[in-house]
Amino acid sequence: MSVPKRRFLETGSSAPTFIGADTTIVGNVRGRGHFVVSGTVQGDGDLEGGLNLAATGTWRGNVRAIQAVVACSVVGSLSVREKLEIGYSAVIRGKVTARTVAIAKGAIVDGEIEVTSGSPVVQFEEKREAE
Repeated sequence: MSVPKRRFLETGSSAPTFIGADTTIVGNVRGRGHFVVSGTVQGDGDLEGGLNLAATGTWRGNVRAIQAVVACSVVGSLSVREKLEIGYSAVIRGKVTARTVAIAKGAIVDGEIEVTSGSPVVQFEEKREAE
């Protein structure tokens, strides 16, 4: 029996840090490990790990992470060292930089996209429900 493909953030072994849907963080966020944001962050992020920005989330500020899945509104630059997946419900207003970028049909990126590996941006049709 074959194992279904999973998003890269679903394979982590340590417990993630959650910012819940009814939570607003004002200030910079720094840390290691996976972060899941369903609420609002107003400040910069410097994350040594994966980032999952759920459809209910909002981030206003510049964000750096190792890997990221974005399904929400981001106003500011987004710099990802490895893979960035932009879901169909995402609206990003700012510069996006990543080693590889995959964008779902319906996503909005209002700014420059820089792919550091030189490979083309991958477009896909989202088959998962918004988180």
